[in-house]
Amino acid sequence: PQRFAPVEPRPSVWISLKTDSRREADRRADAAWSEALAGWEAALVVATGDGESRYIAAQTVAKQRGFTFLPVEQVAALPIEDMVQRIEVSLNQDGTAIEPHLAAGILGTAQKPKINLSKALETYWQYSGDKTRGKSADQIRRWENPCKKAFANLIAIIDDKDLDQITGDEMLQFSDWWWDKITLEGLTPNSGNKDFFHIGSTLRLVVKKKRLGLILPLDGPSFSEGEKGARAPFAEDWIRDKILAPGAMAGLNTEARCLVLGMINTGYRHSEAQGLRKDHIHLDANVPHISIEPEGRTLKTSSSRRIIPLAGVSLEAFRACPEGFHRYRDKAGLSATVNKFLRENGLTPTTGHTFYGLRHSFEDRVLDRDVDERIRRDLMGHALTRERYGKGASLEKLAEVVQFVAM
Repeated sequence: PQRFAPVEPRPSVWISLKTDSRREADRRADAAWSEALAGWEAALVVATGDGESRYIAAQTVAKQRGFTFLPVEQVAALPIEDMVQRIEVSLNQDGTAIEPHLAAGILGTAQKPKINLSKALETYWQYSGDKTRGKSADQIRRWENPCKKAFANLIAIIDDKDLDQITGDEMLQFSDWWWDKITLEGLTPNSGNKDFFHIGSTLRLVVKKKRLGLILPLDGPSFSEGEKGARAPFAEDWIRDKILAPGAMAGLNTEARCLVLGMINTGYRHSEAQGLRKDHIHLDANVPHISIEPEGRTLKTSSSRRIIPLAGVSLEAFRACPEGFHRYRDKAGLSATVNKFLRENGLTPTTGHTFYGLRHSFEDRVLDRDVDERIRRDLMGHALTRERYGKGASLEKLAEVVQFVAM
């Protein structure tokens, strides 16, 4: 094709298929032609493309000629016979001069592209399809936001540097900034550690996928987190006397109120409740129940997929919202709305309590009644500490347990 003339001066090209069988030649021809086209395409990009595409294409050119791409300084350090071989393959048709587009890949003269921090983050999303597959839009948003925040913090402190310009001293500067922030604002050390984790995992993947060969100063200090505090559960009498007191939850919108009441006797994660569809809510069954399914979103673990019987205030809550919680499905804002309401209305015993503590309260009640561990884990969506055998307890048996602890 004429458009490859800048990188292929021969008007016609003969390619040996290395067979005397017409049938075998027909079979090999398409692959040989495709390989030739790919090589010319890569060479053309090396000759005319931008920095990043040239660097990637140069690696393809090297591979097409049977070489592993190496930066020029590594090529120069090869044994003399290997280096001469690369030079010979890089010559033009007359053998009189080096072809620049061949040298870029075979001799490694292609320059590494300049990628700054913001460009690296944009690139990372392109390589993260395996991490977002099956997630809802809200799950993707919540997965992306901590990474965006981490990069915004780093850029604010060291500027939007090219990756190869980032120094260990600048990462220490970022660490010092985080420690001051933790100290002054009373944050947990984990807040800073999360930033370092997201920055490190993002940049390592980009460097690997882009074959940049950079060694970045990402193994900097982490902050000791000490003993982790568990989410505080609500006591039974607090739930009964405060949260379930007549009119106590009336000021909260219907869907948020029903979702909270639904958690009291199910122990579901609020994200699981937000993902419920109409066909996941079975109020007319012999045993009313909900099914937690990976539909339209991913679940936290494979053990999260389960059936939970409904009883007490949770059953009444779902009768008021029989089609689920459309207002909060695949949307942010539920936790902020509910926790703000509980705090402002004196419905949390301490500032450390959030409504997620109702899940832990349910688990505590089940535990206090000496319920079998397998049943406890099946209700909570926790993995077993041993291999899982059989289907587990029947819905009727699960209903007996839930009814036993229901409020």
